[in-house]
Amino acid sequence: MSIVRYTPFADFETLPGMRAFEDTMKRLFAEPNGRPWVPPVDIKETENELIFIADVPGVEMKDIDVRMENGTLTIHGERKFEKGTNEGGWHRLERSYGTFERVFTVPETVDAEHVKADYKAGTLMITLPKKEVAKPRQIKIEVSKN
Repeated sequence: MSIVRYTPFADFETLPGMRAFEDTMKRLFAEPNGRPWVPPVDIKETENELIFIADVPGVEMKDIDVRMENGTLTIHGERKFEKGTNEGGWHRLERSYGTFERVFTVPETVDAEHVKADYKAGTLMITLPKKEVAKPRQIKIEVSKN
């Protein structure tokens, strides 16, 4: 019988969710104040579409990038620290600044060619319409009486 070396963490990197965990940890330690900024996102599904609603107050539209590729929706942006606010005696800085990125896997039923994004009053709304094949439909069944 041969001796086999036991390596319990050999497949650690291939576990589902490990990449997201690693990215979060890297961002956590890369941020100067130790707190990465992650805007909250609500996801709503209707009969005809998926709707992503992100709160991004203080972020200009030109600083937001929305990408849809390979079944993944990526929202990337940056909230910049206000110029001229370095002077003075700050008592407290609780709002986070810097870059952010949110990545969502979307189902294959989404029509990636017709994605729409709307930005108003600090709220980003991304609408992903469903393909016609994925929309629910009702089929009427006639029952014969014997």
